[in-house]
Amino acid sequence: MTSTLGLPETIQACLFDLDGVVTRTAVVHAAAWKETFDAFLYARGGKDFRPFDEAHDYGEYVDGRPRADGVRTFLASRDIELPEGEPGDPPDARTVHGLGNRKNELLLEKIRTQGVRPYDGTLRYIAAARARGLRTAIVSSSANTRDVLRSIDAEHLFEVRIDGVVAAERDLPGKPRPDTFLAAARDLGVEPSRAAVFEDALAGMDAGRAGNFGYVVGVDRVGQSDALYTHGADIVVKDLADLAEVGELGGLPGGADGGVRE
Repeated sequence: MTSTLGLPETIQACLFDLDGVVTRTAVVHAAAWKETFDAFLYARGGKDFRPFDEAHDYGEYVDGRPRADGVRTFLASRDIELPEGEPGDPPDARTVHGLGNRKNELLLEKIRTQGVRPYDGTLRYIAAARARGLRTAIVSSSANTRDVLRSIDAEHLFEVRIDGVVAAERDLPGKPRPDTFLAAARDLGVEPSRAAVFEDALAGMDAGRAGNFGYVVGVDRVGQSDALYTHGADIVVKDLADLAEVGELGGLPGGADGGVRE
């Protein structure tokens, strides 16, 4: 029956990224990173600084990666090295963790003031997958995954959650390594070859390919279809509602209506 969802019939589980796939928070993350990095870069270079690009820099160096990895990878692209510092560094510390904590502070403020919106097509797709007996997991580098899912009344849609908190507890390297997706499949009791990965980030595509998953779905929200294919997507869609006709299932699950939740 999975063929009705646009997946190979061998697929038994669906592993979903959060930001940009389930929720409209990727743009909020990009804005928080830009504010963080631009302030840091301007302090170093004054008027000659080159600002953070929310499209290229975010997609290439930050999107989908654990927070500290995003800081390291972007700064390396500018030939900048900072002390690692400690996870509890204050947000004004000029360290890898300090910059990451500043970004998270800005992100949470934006979420509090703007709310979180889900992608309706994704919620319908997940409901259809569960109705057909597929297992489901959320796999995200964000340490705020549980709170975000609760804000859109969607936590109940996932049997397993592997996020930044769980990854730290289990010492799992983040995307582009496949370890978090492999952990989700293992917790569901499903072989990677029988699991599908749903991702919008290039690092997530790399993780899906490296983990030898049965199917990798790229979700193109920003016009990077070619790059998603290059990084390992089996298929690319603009929205998961395009992958299959699931409208006959009716309204959104769990009361989620696509509105902003404060």
